[in-house]
Amino acid sequence: MKADIHPAYHQVMARCSCGSEIAYHTTLNKDLHLDICSKCHPFYTGQQKIVDTAGRVERFNARFQRHNKDKATTNE
Repeated sequence: MKADIHPAYHQVMARCSCGSEIAYHTTLNKDLHLDICSKCHPFYTGQQKIVDTAGRVERFNARFQRHNKDKATTNE
């Protein structure tokens, strides 16, 4: 391998919104803030919950219910 061509390798902390901290090594030299990690993600915890930060689920449900109501009134 050639000398002095590889980027510096630093230890950084990744902090999750649940409070979990994970130390890992990377070439990125700054700490990270995560929205979700393996300690709070539904796949790893076995809990079913919807992670909705922008209200997308409510907007979809409102549109879908409105569409069903339009179909019901045209069929009558």
